[in-house]
Amino acid sequence: ALEVHVRICSPPFLYPCYFGTDVPSNKELIASSHSTEEICKMIQADSLGYMKIEDLSAMAKDLPLCKACFDNKYPMEIPH
Repeated sequence: ALEVHVRICSPPFLYPCYFGTDVPSNKELIASSHSTEEICKMIQADSLGYMKIEDLSAMAKDLPLCKACFDNKYPMEIPH
C-alpha cells in the first residue's frame, strides 16, 4: 500500500466502563493519554479518524445511550 488511512467506527474510548463493556482502565486506553496525531504516528498510518460523539448520538436518535466511555458523564455514581 502507498498509504494507510485508519477509520474507527466509534468515538475514542477515553474512560473505563463500569456497566459491562470490556473497557480497561484509563492507563490501558491509548486515546486517554495520546492525541490522534500521536496515535497515528505510533501505528504508522497516514491518517487516523474517529466517529464524532455527536454522530453517535444522532444515530441512536431517541434511544437512551450511555456515552461515559467517551465523555466521562456516567449516568450514576461510579465506584472509586
